[in-house]
Amino acid sequence: MIGTLKLFFVAGEPSGDRLGAALIAALRSLVPVDIAGVGGPLMQAQGLQSLFPMEELSVMGIAEVLPKYLPLKRRIRETADAALASGAEALVTIDSPDFGLRVAALVKAARPQMRVIHYVAPSVWAWRPGRAKKMARVVDHVLALLPFEPPYMTAAGMTCDFVGHPVVAEPLATEAERAAFDGKGPLLLVLPGSRKGEVARLAPVFGGVVARLKVNHPDLRVALPTVRGVANLVRELSANWAVQPRIIEDAAAKRGAFAAADVALAASGTVSLELAANGCPMVIAYDMHPLTLWLMRRAALVDTVTLVNLVSETRVVPEFIGRDCQPEKIAPALEALLADPTAQAAAMALTMARLGRDGEPPGLRAARSVLRALGRA
Repeated sequence: MIGTLKLFFVAGEPSGDRLGAALIAALRSLVPVDIAGVGGPLMQAQGLQSLFPMEELSVMGIAEVLPKYLPLKRRIRETADAALASGAEALVTIDSPDFGLRVAALVKAARPQMRVIHYVAPSVWAWRPGRAKKMARVVDHVLALLPFEPPYMTAAGMTCDFVGHPVVAEPLATEAERAAFDGKGPLLLVLPGSRKGEVARLAPVFGGVVARLKVNHPDLRVALPTVRGVANLVRELSANWAVQPRIIEDAAAKRGAFAAADVALAASGTVSLELAANGCPMVIAYDMHPLTLWLMRRAALVDTVTLVNLVSETRVVPEFIGRDCQPEKIAPALEALLADPTAQAAAMALTMARLGRDGEPPGLRAARSVLRALGRA
């Protein structure tokens, strides 16, 4: 009889926390599992006792990471030591490669036979393709969210399965949840990100967009879903907006806002897929430290950062990145979508189909992939 599967997880941000929670739940439906590691509230709800608050790791970009280098380095060593001491059969790193793969490198150096599984393939199709070969030095198996990613991983020497994107399995709003946002005037969904750095950078710009839209839409309503780690910052930075946003932390209210919104202004990231799942037309805007932006643009291999554009092989979602992330440029794009709300409908539906909607839940597909990779299927 095969014993209990012991796994050590490392997740560094809310999206990874969601992936990890679904994976743990699915694994438990298939085999006995013991877990340890680092994760957020959703993974903790699945029984994980996090070594330290996951929010410490929610930084992004070279320039943003530098001031926190020494504390992060200590956490990397602490996490690797805990993984080695846990008796885990495998280390499962979830997204956040700057942290997770450094932990994996220390673990592999100390115990080469310990398997490493990385959940969320790095976007080597977008920039820095050499990352896949570097990653293959410490990673054995990859769980990919996008259907075109496995060939990049296998070419670098890792095994890889496309397991579907979790957005296709997330519950949509009930009619009552959606109706809670009924009201006069268009509803704008504002999503400035889940990291403190990006919220601080984007909130003033997004507030400027709200002011411009209010000129033509005096009855404009604004909903602003956020997460625990940045909620207080969001409240502070949106306090003087031309339209006071309804700030949302509750999951049910978030579902209702996504379903009811007429249009969304969002930071670049997986949130574009959440909007597509709800059929909400969107504009993407993002800015970052000039050094990080310059380095990424020099290395870019694609002409869009929006996953809906990439998966659907269209360019229907407008983007305003870096110097273009300005209220006077963004507001007209939102006005155009308010005038023609079906402009992105076909691309959003195609995206969801290609990501696995109506198939087996991604968490379960990921769990089966993990078990196969560990010879337990």
